[in-house]
Amino acid sequence: MGRIVGMDVGQKRIGLAVTDPLGIFATGLDTVAVSDIFRYLSEYMKTEKVDFLVVGSPVKMNNTPSESVKYIEPIVKTLIKTFPGIPVRRIDERFTSRLAKQAILDGGIRKMARRNKAMVDKISAVIMLQSFIDQEKNLYK
Repeated sequence: MGRIVGMDVGQKRIGLAVTDPLGIFATGLDTVAVSDIFRYLSEYMKTEKVDFLVVGSPVKMNNTPSESVKYIEPIVKTLIKTFPGIPVRRIDERFTSRLAKQAILDGGIRKMARRNKAMVDKISAVIMLQSFIDQEKNLYK
């Protein structure tokens, strides 16, 4: 079984998370500039089998797409073209940044380190991917 890669797409950076080979838990992988994501994923997939990609879809409280969709859609379309054998799934990513910031605060990270937006992006990707894994498990119970 291959890994699942979770992507929290922002305007400047993409937080990445990955599952263990059995797809049980998510861990932070990296934070990559948007301009480098396809090169990064290509290199990663040379050494690791990836079953599919999970991309966060930002949704407003009324379940309509947020303004961030205009940044995410071109990336999703290019992912589908660049990696045609790897399905792209989407998940609601509401509140993941807020949860990531709270997790960093609860973890006792010092104030200067908490300002690291790349850390927030990576932790957001972990929260999003773990949520996806948990939802998938519940579908098959």
